[in-house]
Amino acid sequence: MSGKREGLFGRRAFLGGAGAMIALPLLPSAARWLSSTGRVRAQAATCETPRRFVAWYVPNGMHMPSYRPSTEGAGFALPMILEPLSEVRAHVNVVSGLWNEGATAQGDGPGDHARGTGSFLTARHVRKTEGSDIRNGISVDQLAAMNIGSCTRFASLELGIDGGDSAGNCDSGYSCAYARNISWAGESTPVPKITSPRVVFDRMFEGFDPSATLAEVERRRRLKTSVLDYALSEANLLGTRLGATDRRKLDEYLTGVREVEMRASAMELASSCTVPARPGEDFDVTEKIDVMSDLQVLALQCDLTRVISFMTANAGSNRTYDFLGIGEGHHSISHHQSSESNYRMLEQIDRWEVERLAYFLGKLAAIEEPDGSSLLDSCAVLFSSEISDGDRHNHDDLPVVIAGRFGGEWETGRHIRVPDRTPIANLFLRILAGLGVPADGFGDDGTEPLSAI
Repeated sequence: MSGKREGLFGRRAFLGGAGAMIALPLLPSAARWLSSTGRVRAQAATCETPRRFVAWYVPNGMHMPSYRPSTEGAGFALPMILEPLSEVRAHVNVVSGLWNEGATAQGDGPGDHARGTGSFLTARHVRKTEGSDIRNGISVDQLAAMNIGSCTRFASLELGIDGGDSAGNCDSGYSCAYARNISWAGESTPVPKITSPRVVFDRMFEGFDPSATLAEVERRRRLKTSVLDYALSEANLLGTRLGATDRRKLDEYLTGVREVEMRASAMELASSCTVPARPGEDFDVTEKIDVMSDLQVLALQCDLTRVISFMTANAGSNRTYDFLGIGEGHHSISHHQSSESNYRMLEQIDRWEVERLAYFLGKLAAIEEPDGSSLLDSCAVLFSSEISDGDRHNHDDLPVVIAGRFGGEWETGRHIRVPDRTPIANLFLRILAGLGVPADGFGDDGTEPLSAI
């Protein structure tokens, strides 16, 4: 790949400036670049019937004997770790048998946590390096954002709990870029996550005044320069670097953005979405995850974005859980060596993680949409980890929960067992199809949308 092509399409392109960004469309030449990596065909987004995708990452796998349901189909019994989902179980599917081939060693030796986290949403085998020559693939959330991001103020939001930069060695010779990011805009472009609830709030609601009357909102809107107008000079500059087909595509897109902007302005006046109080900064880990969940719910409810990724911790997290009576590190315990005491501690940690998911899903389920459905009904919420069993470091039979009916794309309330080593990339293809993003393949081994779900 030439340096010029990498510069244009290997990284997400934006028009506009501070506080007023709009994502570029998937131009034909960009589609050809993606075709060589992810075999994706572009399609215009449908803004009028929103579907939302949220990916939640938890570290170090699960204690699978206490996680995996013992029966299949509807009416399955919730095992101990999944019991917190009882109030929203009708909205949840548990999928067993999926694996991530890209996360496997393939001769690269140890480093399963960073390698598995890097490929968590890309399903691509990452290059083992602790230097700047990182290589991965585009993640499913960012591919979705490229296609439907123009419908909302933010193409996507990337959030997390634990910080840290992306340089250096984080796991047996693997770059910290893999261990601390699940969203990737291109082969060498991780998308950094925001870990401060206050920063997330400020970014989401910048320019919104909760005390403003409708008349004041309308007056301020007239005074604001249009996002499209603000970006015209940059669009014209970019246009000089594109071929005729891409220029036509860009012109069509900018026209579409104007229409979306007008629709968004009309919806803003009629919206019942209100700006809450600005969050504080001093939280314990439970409070911080729940506050981040509240912000994610608001972002979806206010239609600020339809694509979110969230890391409850970084890869191989060795966080202690004193509030659960566990003073040892999570990663250390996950190497359980078949110890019953380690099993019991893992069950507590894993159940606590599912409790946080249940809190988030409950919030989504409680919000009624104009058509009478819940906000959760429009969502596909993926909850999973980079490995299955912490001691084995295996990437097959991953713990996968999919919540929400995704706008009627599938039924819920089931435990679904697919054939062993079914690519999780096929699940990503099903999600992309539900978002109106047709693709011939995804990742290293995704070949067709997962029909079982």
